[in-house]
Amino acid sequence: MNTFIKNAAQIVPSVRQLAWQELEFYSFIHFGINTFTDKEWGLGDEDPALFNPTTYNAQQWVEVCKSAGMNGLILTCKHHDGFCLWPSAYTEYSVKNSPWQGGNGDIVKAVSDACREGGIRFGVYLSPWDRHDQRYGSSLYNDYFKNQLRELLTHYGDIFCVWFDGACGEGPNGLKQVYDWDGYYQVIRELQPNAMISVCGPDVRWCGNEAGHTRESEWSVVPEELQDCEKIQEESQHVDDGEFSRRINSREENLGSREAIRGKDKLIWYPAEVNTSIRPGWFYHAAEDDKVRSVEDLLNIYYKSVGGNSTFLLNLPPDRRGLIHENDAMRMAELGRILTSTFRHNLASGAHATATETMNENHDVNRIFDGNKNTYWCQREGMEHAVIEIDLNLERMFDTIVLKEHIQSGQRIEKLRIDYLHQGKWKFLCECTVVGYKRICQFPEVTARYVRLTIEESRWCPTLSAFEVYLSERNFAKLVTE
Repeated sequence: MNTFIKNAAQIVPSVRQLAWQELEFYSFIHFGINTFTDKEWGLGDEDPALFNPTTYNAQQWVEVCKSAGMNGLILTCKHHDGFCLWPSAYTEYSVKNSPWQGGNGDIVKAVSDACREGGIRFGVYLSPWDRHDQRYGSSLYNDYFKNQLRELLTHYGDIFCVWFDGACGEGPNGLKQVYDWDGYYQVIRELQPNAMISVCGPDVRWCGNEAGHTRESEWSVVPEELQDCEKIQEESQHVDDGEFSRRINSREENLGSREAIRGKDKLIWYPAEVNTSIRPGWFYHAAEDDKVRSVEDLLNIYYKSVGGNSTFLLNLPPDRRGLIHENDAMRMAELGRILTSTFRHNLASGAHATATETMNENHDVNRIFDGNKNTYWCQREGMEHAVIEIDLNLERMFDTIVLKEHIQSGQRIEKLRIDYLHQGKWKFLCECTVVGYKRICQFPEVTARYVRLTIEESRWCPTLSAFEVYLSERNFAKLVTE
């Protein structure tokens, strides 16, 4: 076996990366001065007096997120226009000079408190690009930006994520900034060591587009050089042309295959996040009230992101009232109802299995049914192929199978297929490439008792920590009707 493949198989996530991956689904909240100007990108010269939500309610935001099954919320504390949603001591361009709550309000505090009370995690987005601040383009701006980070990371409790984009356009003085990324990271690691640094950062990788497009094979183990892709100024987003956000670059489809990592100096665990908006824009626009994504579209992205070894970051833009619009809220509740119904009953609970080989008793193949993320099946090192036969104990109708690797041991599986026994013969059901943290396989419903999983390609030796079987909400309803 190639040494580089064995080495790749042993690269594992950090504790913070594992905790982040387990969140699976969380929201972006784009809210700010743009909400009141009907713009996507403000120029930085907007009057703070424009910011005045009439019935602002952070608890409503959190309840909408929870209704969809989301586990976190990331707030745009400062977008490219430079307007701050907290009363920063380092600029006058903030909510403290708006009429909202007489200039005494703090959106960041209200949202962080609501998240904590609602039992979901809170994260912050802080745009490095600032079209308002006159220090932009000088070393003084980097100091200013670090001071803003310190405010956000010390005054608002536990932060699960600091989300940076790489936008780097001109400031109000016509200058561009050379961002002190390493200095920013140092502040975050010092003040919030458990926080993920996302996209322009060392912990989470952007999927490569904002359209909800996902890869068929999303590897978490990739060449180290990918950490710098979004930080290269020449490739950054600096024009609001309407095209960048919907870009799907086919050159980026293969990032972690054997061919992609061969000959690379260093590989790292750098997992992907899929981010998109529930509407065409990122900020609220009344003209888009009838353009909210369909539940079918959202389910498709969910299954391909959360179910494709990524996480799903979905933007929900509050309106000028300071509320998530009724159309968006209704769609989120509908999505959550379907997901809850689909994944309520694991039909493989109590199933039994046999495998062609098992390393030892501690890694028995029936560990895949115990619901414990820390237990798993594996076989001897160097054995790349395996067959697992599963007895569901009863004939079951199902259309969804969920697989999980024990990623604390690395990402190994490269290709597998699943068959089911029908009238004494094995029939093809589905196939997939990588599994990673989670792979959700969907197919037309079948009825069977016996299922066979064949791992056709893997690195060093495969692991499997979960095998779950479900009947989707739509087919369950049809079954009950019949």
